[in-house]
Amino acid sequence: MTASASHPVVALAIGDAAGISAELAAKALTDPQIRDAAHYVIVGDRRLLAQGEKIAGVGSTCETWTPGTPLKTGPQPILVDLGNINPAIVEHGQASVATGGAALQNFRTILRLGAAGAVDAVAFTPFNKYAMKLALPSYVDEIEVITHETGAKGNGREFNILDKLWNARVTSHVPLKDVAKYITKDAVLAGIELTDRCMREAGVDNPRIAVAGLNPHAGDGGNFGREEIDEIEPAVVAAKAKGITCEGPFPPDTVFVRASRGDFDAVQTMFHDQGQIAMKLMGFERGVTLIAGYGFPICTPAHGTAYDIAGKGVANIGATRQALLIAAALSKPVDIDAATRSQRFEAVVSSLRQAA
Repeated sequence: MTASASHPVVALAIGDAAGISAELAAKALTDPQIRDAAHYVIVGDRRLLAQGEKIAGVGSTCETWTPGTPLKTGPQPILVDLGNINPAIVEHGQASVATGGAALQNFRTILRLGAAGAVDAVAFTPFNKYAMKLALPSYVDEIEVITHETGAKGNGREFNILDKLWNARVTSHVPLKDVAKYITKDAVLAGIELTDRCMREAGVDNPRIAVAGLNPHAGDGGNFGREEIDEIEPAVVAAKAKGITCEGPFPPDTVFVRASRGDFDAVQTMFHDQGQIAMKLMGFERGVTLIAGYGFPICTPAHGTAYDIAGKGVANIGATRQALLIAAALSKPVDIDAATRSQRFEAVVSSLRQAA
């Protein structure tokens, strides 16, 4: 497998078949800016991608790889056809075991490719969490799947990126009633450190990080809770001592006002919706989710499967474009020869085909 230093290899998994994922993949693969940024390996079902191409009104976007032959990446995207979902049995807008299962297999494939060093970065078009859970009852979220499939010792973190503004969070997919117990000095500090490191790797020199409080008015001096006093502020102090530029805790209802006018490069929030609502209001069709902490970047549009517009050909690729560009920009080409990379690729795909 070959890739130049200026063209990393990015694996793109097609997401939920009942939504806009195949259409987004087809549109993305004809976008000149995306094509110039990397060489692509697409993982999914050829029939589903063909349907996406038809909906998008574009011609054939990929060459299909034949198992047993070297995977030679280049300007023309390569499709790994897993043959795992026939679009003829899929109803747009309807989650099912079949769509969730196919999306999971696509996802597992790109994750193992990334972990094996067969690709430099991975991305995926949107999944539907309900469909994923139908196919895998133990499913919680993407991070749990990533940790399992990559063999990582600990969980990574999700970032939302909108233009130049980043949003990190200490907790993600946990019930709101349980959030407070996860807000510890160590967890907040780890999040600040990871945000600083990832942003520097993305080319942001000395990122300015604002840290939100957990409670209304950042606790109002302890009147509405002590997490800010006992856990969050000590983490900010510790981060500053390590040379990280950060401030807080700030009241959650105003911190994004300051960030949006350029006072900060990133906001670390304490839970999922505290940042997601603000970021999606500011730019729903441009936002990207970056999952970091696994040795290779994992990116996806921050929006969902858009069941309401599936099959209509009107899906906006803005966030998908940004996700693929960020994945390419953050990738670190693996230092192995082309033959070894190709062998690793073949081994990963073969093992998942047998397990399916």
